[in-house]
Amino acid sequence: MTLQWLFVAGTLYTEVALISILMLPFISPKTWQKLFRSRLASVVSSYSHIYFNIFIAILVLLFLESIREVRKYSSQSAVEDAKVSIHADTMHHMKMFRAQRNMYISGMALFLWIVLRRLVLLIAKEATLMAECEASIKQAQSATTVAQQLLEDKGTKDDNKKNAEAEDGEKKSTKADQTHVEKELAQTQAELEKTKEELYRARLEVGSIKKQAESTNVEYDRLLAEHAKLQ
Repeated sequence: MTLQWLFVAGTLYTEVALISILMLPFISPKTWQKLFRSRLASVVSSYSHIYFNIFIAILVLLFLESIREVRKYSSQSAVEDAKVSIHADTMHHMKMFRAQRNMYISGMALFLWIVLRRLVLLIAKEATLMAECEASIKQAQSATTVAQQLLEDKGTKDDNKKNAEAEDGEKKSTKADQTHVEKELAQTQAELEKTKEELYRARLEVGSIKKQAESTNVEYDRLLAEHAKLQ
């Protein structure tokens, strides 16, 4: 295996290892996000699109080269030349095997390189979404707490308002009762004054009747005395 195909094979094995590590379930996207945002990763990621394009261009060229070799050794002329001798046929099959192997390795390396980049982007996006989700949950909890506090304050204000209205109602009721009592007291006093006047008049009438009775008795005694004298 020549140097470039050793490079492609090493790239393929590295990609398989990285994808396997990135897909481990016990490593959260937040951990990968912290790693991606580290100082070293930030320096590398600032030129990541350049590295990606250069690397994918190299893999595409090697993949096209492997396809060319496969077509070369699959051509009719190459097959006919291999039938000349057993050694030539063996060499043809060996070269065909190497060309197909290189095509599979370079094609898989190219495919996994695209998959690896996509996987890294998805992990970073998932970590960002998780952070936004946590921030939204915290914001919703804070808004809920504020709303509950406002409702409690409103309930307290309503209770205070009801208590104030009840106190005002009691005061108004007390004033109304006091006014009613004052009216009844004034009416009672008026009736008492009227009763006193009637009592006074009754006493005057009784005194007058007594005087009339006394004068009647005196007159009756005088008449009896005159009657006695006449007899």
